[in-house]
Parts: sequence; C-alpha cells; structure tokens
Amino acid sequence: MNQIDEAPAVIRVEGVHKSFGDLHVLKGCDLTVRSGEVAVLVGPSGSGKSTLLRCINQLEEPTAGRVLVDGEVQGYRPDPLPDGRWQKLRPAEIAAQRSRIGMVFQRFHLFPHLTALGNVMEAPVQVRGLPKAAAEQKARELLERVGLGDRADHYPSELSGGQQQRVAIARALAMDPELMLFDEPTSALDPELVSEVLTVLKDLAADGMTMVVVTHEMGFAREVADQVVFMDEGRILESGTAEQVIDAPRSERLKGFLDSVL
Repeated sequence: MNQIDEAPAVIRVEGVHKSFGDLHVLKGCDLTVRSGEVAVLVGPSGSGKSTLLRCINQLEEPTAGRVLVDGEVQGYRPDPLPDGRWQKLRPAEIAAQRSRIGMVFQRFHLFPHLTALGNVMEAPVQVRGLPKAAAEQKARELLERVGLGDRADHYPSELSGGQQQRVAIARALAMDPELMLFDEPTSALDPELVSEVLTVLKDLAADGMTMVVVTHEMGFAREVADQVVFMDEGRILESGTAEQVIDAPRSERLKGFLDSVL
C-alpha cells in the first residue's frame, strides 16, 4: 500500500445522479480522491466527466446522491430534517465551501480589462479582503510559479492561449485551495501550447496538490495520474492506476475508446 492509499479522502462522490429534464447525465457515480492524489477522468465527449466535476464544485446540484469534501457534505446541512429532506445551505455558506476548491475551465474567463497581475489579485482582495500589497506580492509569486513573472503587466489580449490558461491557474491558486479541478484545460489550445500548461499541472502534482483533471491527454494521464477513471454514458466503468486502466483495460468499451485516442 502506498502513501496515497493511506491518505485521508478529500473527495467522496456517493451515488451521484444528475438529470437535466429528461436527460440523465450521471447515473450513480462513486469516486474517492485522496489527499495528494491526481485523479484523471477520461472518456468520450458527453460521458458526464465535466458534469461530475461541476457537481463536486457545486456549479451543478446532484439530482440524487451526495458529494463530500474533507468529510463535509457539499451544499447541505450534515443531518437531514425529521421528514428525511436535506436542508440546503445558504448561498454564503455554499460560497465558503466552494472557496476551498480551485477550478480551471476550458476557456480562460480572464477579465479583459485587468492585467495578468490584476486577474490573479482580484479574488483575494475582493473575496478574502486581503490587503492589496499582500495580494500583489502573492500574485507575483504565483505568476513566477507558472512561468509568467515577466508577463505580469500584460493584458489577456497580449497573451497567447497557453499563457492565458496559466494565468487562470495562478488565479485559482491565489485562493489557497485545498484541491484543484481542471475541466479539459488544454482543449482550447493550439497543439504547440498544450505542453506548457501540462507542465504546470505536473509541477502542481509534484508539489502534492490534490487534483481532478478531465482531459483527453492520455500521455499526461499515464505519466501523472495516481488514479485513471473511465466514464461512459454517465457511469464510471473502470478506475485504477494508469497501468490497470490504460495498459490493461477490462471492458470492450474502454478498449474501443483507447483504440480511438491512442
């Protein structure tokens, strides 16, 4: 048993379903991600990977089941009401839970009127009330960390897609998250820019950041993932190490998927 196996669970997804009207997107997903672990979600488009990520971060509310982060039920009070109904948290309480989780999307969503430095400083100042001088020092350190110390005063329009995504990662890190969620962070990038973003993710993994990454980059999954999770049609069909899932797939569905992407 390695250190990851013995680490406490940061994320527990328990029997999560998600429907949008008649569309049943998630169909009873169970997932555990432990402290310091990198879990990589793979699967065809429309398999529910991004929806699962959004349920973890409370951007979507599960139709059934629950998500726990550090043992705390997300979005609801820990004990149901006498009639069995769950009591939903207030918006401020949900925001406090969500502030512990950093999320990076396919699109960078940077503020175009702010420099790279301003984008990274914004949330610590506005949400956490951090003094501007302290926020600026921290933001400059984070931009250095993602290799953009010399681009602090550049606006998003002056940065490449890969540089913008690295600013987005620094912005998420500025809130001192306990875990990071990445929703296909390289899918909007030109191929030659993908490696610079994956390098930042590898560095975060090496530093022990707990991460869940939705990606089609199988080389990244093989190199960095502690757990590879294969999803199809709203279900988790296989999970395990890269050697187990990528090199020795059990299901014909996973074999077919790997044949199409490798």
